Amino acid sequence: MERELRYRRASSWEYDLILREAEKYGELKHPFFAIVEGRFRDVYAVNERVWAEIEGLNIKPYAYGTFVGTIKVDRNLVEKFYPNVEFFYFVNVEKNYAVLSPKAGFLFTTGKDVPRSGVRRYNWQGTKKLVIYDDNGVILGIGRINPESRRKFILNVTDVGEFLRRH
Repeated sequence: MERELRYRRASSWEYDLILREAEKYGELKHPFFAIVEGRFRDVYAVNERVWAEIEGLNIKPYAYGTFVGTIKVDRNLVEKFYPNVEFFYFVNVEKNYAVLSPKAGFLFTTGKDVPRSGVRRYNWQGTKKLVIYDDNGVILGIGRINPESRRKFILNVTDVGEFLRRH
């Protein structure tokens, strides 16, 4: 039996989870999020005016915003927000990022890990995850820093090319 989806505003607790994740990288620029509850709790960045219109409708929305991540319960039974690449367009990223050379950027978007020589500059403060950019400031994905290795300095977690590689 398939469960029915529920659409609602993000609660203050869920917003706090989103805000805490954003603060690892900088400042959250978007103030309003909505949740679609199914198997997981999917988080969408929504325009408040659009949301006000949706709340007044008697039908369920087909889509209403940009999917930015999922709230899940981890192995330790702790709720955590897992952002996707699009989430970082709603964050003023000031720390925990890396800028890659063109060749390294290509490698990264094809699912490969990046050597230290391919990193133009990076800012790493605390968290192991980094937002990965190309030279032009375009977000390429999310990586995990591996400071002990020069060959696999940034490990690919997810990238913009992942959708194209799916079977």
